[in-house]
Amino acid sequence: MARLRAPSGCPWDREQTFDTIKTFLLEETYEVMDAIDARDWAELTGELGDLLLQPVFFSQMAAEQNLFSIADALDAINEKLIRRHPHVFGEQTAETGDDVRRIWGEVKAEEKKQKGAQDAGLLDSVPRALPALVEAQQLTTRAAHVGFDWDNPDQVLEKLHEELAEFDAARRRPSQNEEAQGELEDELGDMLFVLVNLARFVKVDPEQALRKTNAKFRRRFGYIERKLGERGKSPEEATLAEMDALWEEAKR
Repeated sequence: MARLRAPSGCPWDREQTFDTIKTFLLEETYEVMDAIDARDWAELTGELGDLLLQPVFFSQMAAEQNLFSIADALDAINEKLIRRHPHVFGEQTAETGDDVRRIWGEVKAEEKKQKGAQDAGLLDSVPRALPALVEAQQLTTRAAHVGFDWDNPDQVLEKLHEELAEFDAARRRPSQNEEAQGELEDELGDMLFVLVNLARFVKVDPEQALRKTNAKFRRRFGYIERKLGERGKSPEEATLAEMDALWEEAKR
C-alpha cells in the first residue's frame, strides 16, 4: 500500500482520502457477511483479505500525515483486549457470559471516566451511522442492562399487538396529507422497534434474520423467473396466479 500511494505508484490509490475510502469499508463488510451466510469458505478467504485491506489503507494514509501507523492500531486493540478481559489476563473471575458483559461494561465505564467522559449518556456511544436495525438492537440492549426492559417475551408480543392496532388505526384515517404520512411512518417505526426487542428476547439477531429472509426471497423469485423463462414469458407477462403457483413450487 505504501508503494501504491507513492509518487510513482497508482494514480487512483494516490488520490483517495479517508472520506472516499470509508464507503468501501462498509461494502467489503457486507461482502464478508454474504460469504459467511453462503458458507463459501473459499470466497470468504478472499473477502476477508479485501476487508483487511481497508485498515491497511486507512493506516497508510494516516502514517503519511504523521497521525498513527498500523502498528499503533494493532497495539491499541491488543491493549484494549487485555484491559477488558481482566478475568483472563488479571485477577477477576467470570463464570458466565453475563459475568463477562458486566465486567466489560465496568471497564468501559472506567475508561470513559479516565477520559473525562463520565457525564456522557448511556446511549451516546451507539453510532448514529449504524444500520437502523443494528442501532435499535444496541440501544435496547444497553437500556436493558440497567433494568429498562420488559420481563418476558409475552409482554413484548403484547406491546407489538398494541403497536399494530395503532398503525392500523392511523392507516384507516381518511386524511392523506403530510402530517398523516408522518404518523404512519412513526407507527411503523414503533412496530419495527418492538420487533427488534422481541428478537433480542428470543436471542435472534434481527439484522441477520432479515438478511436470510432477503436471500430466501431472492432464491424463490429467481425460481419464478427461470420457470417463466422456460415458458417463454417474463414476470411482466405472467399473471399473479401463475407467479403464486411457482412461488409455492419454489418453497418445496
